[in-house]
Order: sequence, then structure tokens, then C-alpha cells
Amino acid sequence: MPELIFSDKLVAYPDAVTFMENRVADIVADKATECLWFLEHPPLYTAGTSANPTDLLRHDRFPVYETKRGGEYTYHGPGQRVVYLMLDLRKRGRDVRCFVRQAENWIIQTLGDFNIKAHITPGRIGVWVPRPDKGNAREDKIAAIGLRIRRWVSFHGISINVEPELEHFSGIVPCGISDQSVTSIVDLGYPISMTELDKALVDNFDACFRGD
Repeated sequence: MPELIFSDKLVAYPDAVTFMENRVADIVADKATECLWFLEHPPLYTAGTSANPTDLLRHDRFPVYETKRGGEYTYHGPGQRVVYLMLDLRKRGRDVRCFVRQAENWIIQTLGDFNIKAHITPGRIGVWVPRPDKGNAREDKIAAIGLRIRRWVSFHGISINVEPELEHFSGIVPCGISDQSVTSIVDLGYPISMTELDKALVDNFDACFRGD
């Protein structure tokens, strides 16, 4: 199990990036162990390497940070669990596609512990849940994935919507997908705390990320 770090206070995005950059450099140099960092950010938008500028609908709403993670625009804010994964893929198979699938499965398995049936959808980034209450073909996004790999060490990570202000997502086209919506665990009717989610994520980690 990697080192687990839990931040009780909101973490400024630039501070998080600085921490990850330094930790990844130390892992590459064999000066530090792997790390999972559980945190929340103040309200902000980030743009991944595939972000389309037209998908930023409100330039003046929250700070916008360009980032070198994969993916497009996403929102981070209170009530959303962010987990940054600083993992050494030299010890985990050196397979980036497999690693992304493991991250997806980690989210799906964890949500399944609370009887939330989540899945991935071909052609769409992230983890989704069916919304039959909104129509047979309707799906809402409940979690995002945006990773970067440097010298076979990962950083950035995942975000799961526990109870964020969903209206804040309206300032962007989340992950470039305009025909579906965003939801959260509480919005689905599951009163799950951040602490309960964290425990399930930790409990499922080893089964989902099998290293050497």
C-alpha cells in the first residue's frame, strides 16, 4: 500500500501541483515511496492537454489552470473527493492503458460498495451512472480521470463527486461532452460521507492496482 495522505483543509491547486512535481521527482530517483493524496480544492477549473478553449463557457467565474494532465476541462471544488495517484509504474507493469483501466475499475468497485452501479462508456472519458429517471438513454458523469506519466511515475489522478455544487459545472463543457450531465453520490440519493468513501477507496486499492 502506498503512503496515504489526507488533507483536511482545501488545498490550492498550484500548491498541489508543486507537491506532485516534487514527489514524482523523488519517486523517480528512488528517494520517496508511492503516495495517494486525498484532498479537496477550492472552486476552480482545470484544462487538460486536450481541452478545447470553446468549452470554457465562463472565463470569469473561477480561476482556470492550464495543466499537463490528460483530458479536457473539469471542475474541482468542495464536496468533491480528489485523489492524486503518485505511483511507480516501473513496479506495476509499465502499461499505461492497463493503469487507466485500473483507475476506472477502482472507482467502479468503490461505488459498487454503496450499491451505485457505475460504468465506463466507449468514447467518453470518466465514470458514468445510468439515469432512468431522466430518460432511458440518459447517463450522468459521477467521476473524472486525468493522469500524467513522467518517467513511468504517475501523477494527477481521479475526482469523485460526493456532494459538490453541481451548478458550478455549468461554467464548462465537462470533458468536452455537451449532451450529458453531471451528478454526485448525494444527488443520486446516497447519503455517503467523504470518510466512508475514503475508507472504501483504501480498502479496494490493492485489489484494483496489482503491482509486482
